[in-house]
Amino acid sequence: MSEAEALRLIAAAREAARHAHAPYSNFAVGAALLMTDGSIVTGCNFENASYGLSLCAETVATAKASSEGRLREVVAVGIIGGMMQDGVAHGGDPIRPCGRCRQVLNEAAQMGGRDLAVYCAGAEGDAYETHRLSELLPHAFGPGDLGIE
Repeated sequence: MSEAEALRLIAAAREAARHAHAPYSNFAVGAALLMTDGSIVTGCNFENASYGLSLCAETVATAKASSEGRLREVVAVGIIGGMMQDGVAHGGDPIRPCGRCRQVLNEAAQMGGRDLAVYCAGAEGDAYETHRLSELLPHAFGPGDLGIE
């Protein structure tokens, strides 16, 4: 993928983070999935007073893609996050998906037969890291382990 595509995903993730419902942690996260046709599906974190029921941005975006019948079309993901102040996320250090989100993204990756590019950025600034999902979740368990192609 080109740097322009990575920056496009990161920008979409930043916009998605503006809609985060994070009253408990005050940490906004946005995720943007690049689909095979070039379109983008976004998600943001959605916290809940019962903390265990909170949803991460990557999980929301992946579930949204699946609900649209597009789980197998995910090519790459951009993720940003930072502390919220006045409704805007701040911070320059790249964040990475949590373990649960890595597993959720792996579902899309294996169903689509590809190793996803994962672009990790902070809420502000141009710096980002590039990873392959297989690097972030080596020896992943997924649909193939259950005989699902």
